[in-house]
Amino acid sequence: MTDNVSVSDETTDETPSCSAKGCRAAAVWVLAWNNPKIHTPERRKTWLACDEHREHLSQFLGVRGFLKDVVTLAEWESAGSAADR
Repeated sequence: MTDNVSVSDETTDETPSCSAKGCRAAAVWVLAWNNPKIHTPERRKTWLACDEHREHLSQFLGVRGFLKDVVTLAEWESAGSAADR
């Protein structure tokens, strides 16, 4: 008798993935943004992007006046670590 084992599609890897709909690629970029109608000026929300979707997501936020900064994920994490000290 053989047990049927189901393998999940979910990864146990904690690599951040792109925020584009349906994309599961590893994130390389952080798009920092805020909506001035509902957020204070210093507040930053973030979307993550792979190389392929960085420009599209940047344009989406940019035409709405929401995009504040685009940096690499490594830079963002490094800046966050420095702020925690």
